[in-house]
Amino acid sequence: MYELIYSPSALKQLEKLEHNIKERIVIALERLRIRPESCDIKKLVGMQGYRFRVGDYKVIFDMEKNKLIILVLQIGHRKNIYD
Repeated sequence: MYELIYSPSALKQLEKLEHNIKERIVIALERLRIRPESCDIKKLVGMQGYRFRVGDYKVIFDMEKNKLIILVLQIGHRKNIYD
């Protein structure tokens, strides 16, 4: 089981979201923390990390498999997450 660590900017982005969207993302991240291989994650092209889609939102994260750590870097709507 992985440990979830949120960057300060990811926490701010998460807090700005509506309650139901925030709850859905937290549940999805908990699923990712327990079994990341069963989730639909994709390696990012041109930058380090992975992306995980939750409805219309995307979570950008980095994963250290040897230390069992998932570092959440950004959370945002899929239209403007890469800006």
